[in-house]
Amino acid sequence: MTMSSSVTWSFPTQIRFGSGRISELPNVCARAGITRPLLVTDASLASLPITSQAMDLLRAHDLDPGLFAEVQPNPTDRNLRAGIEDFKAGGYNGVVAFGGGSAIDLGKLIAFQSHQVKSVWDFEDGGNRWKAANHEAIAPIIAVPTTAGTGSEVGRASVLTDTEQHVKKIIFHPKILPSIVIADPELTIGLPPEITVGTGMDALAHCLEAYYAPGFHPMAEGIALEGVRLVKENLPRVFNNPKDLESRSAMLSAAMIGAVAFQKGLGGIHALSHPIGALYNSHHGMTNAVLMPYVLAANRPAIEDKTARLAAFLGLEGGFSSVMDWVLALRKDLNVPHTLEAFGIDNARFDELTKMAVVDPTASGNPLPLTERVVEALYRAAFKG
Repeated sequence: MTMSSSVTWSFPTQIRFGSGRISELPNVCARAGITRPLLVTDASLASLPITSQAMDLLRAHDLDPGLFAEVQPNPTDRNLRAGIEDFKAGGYNGVVAFGGGSAIDLGKLIAFQSHQVKSVWDFEDGGNRWKAANHEAIAPIIAVPTTAGTGSEVGRASVLTDTEQHVKKIIFHPKILPSIVIADPELTIGLPPEITVGTGMDALAHCLEAYYAPGFHPMAEGIALEGVRLVKENLPRVFNNPKDLESRSAMLSAAMIGAVAFQKGLGGIHALSHPIGALYNSHHGMTNAVLMPYVLAANRPAIEDKTARLAAFLGLEGGFSSVMDWVLALRKDLNVPHTLEAFGIDNARFDELTKMAVVDPTASGNPLPLTERVVEALYRAAFKG
């Protein structure tokens, strides 16, 4: 069996994986009990043929879909309010979250929040806040990823920017997990190179940080290793040959692996990246890619032994140094900026970024404590290289 074979998984939800499986979208909606879907995507994707084809598929089966495309690269509470208004005004009873991580995150939240009484911020990840939600009011969700990065299609949370506080927050509820995923690698073929790279490096960051997170979750840790291997072997191939369907399939798998694995935890890469995205509206995956080697180097005292095992699994000789050399070479080959300065991020707000990073929900999963001193030093190192 090859990576492009057509298979159905249930880890952690049903995943209809394989080329051409977008044709099953009407059947999937029916199975989820959706008779009038709102397809949520971003503005750039809304104008592409893959979106109009999905809409035509739904119309051909009398599902009368609507389209909502007011999704920013870092979705905000304003986007959410607009989506909820459309969802209610159109009488929709389910969401097809169609696109990259931003569209899927927002689509999940529209389905989740549309009939809740409490504010979305009442369900920020932490403790048992999610239990205050009316779970019976959550509309069914179908996810159709068109990028291979965040893995939000198999996640029980969404990231949303609070525009008043300029902070990214993680909203969690078990029923935000889509009931069915259609993972069709053909939908990812037309991605621009920079999006292929940014999303692919996001998947790598998820897998690496899940592997290094100090929590005990051997299942997540085990699949994180395989996710790193898939990125190592396939992201350069996709970058050099965008129509390589086998590698596109592998990257879709790596993205979902990363999202399943990071239930074990994330760490400093994400803790430093989230504030930059909130304040500068930078691409999340590419921001992770820029920060990655600096955080790995800072964590070296705590992850050296685990990195030796990772190196052996990847067929690299030299332990931590060999993995770091591979990450640096991969970034260079994929045209990832080496510094925050080259990425277009100035150093004027490091104090603000630092204070945001140390309280980010992902900071607690870092192998070493992320104090303000450590975080500020990381930002400064990443600024100049």
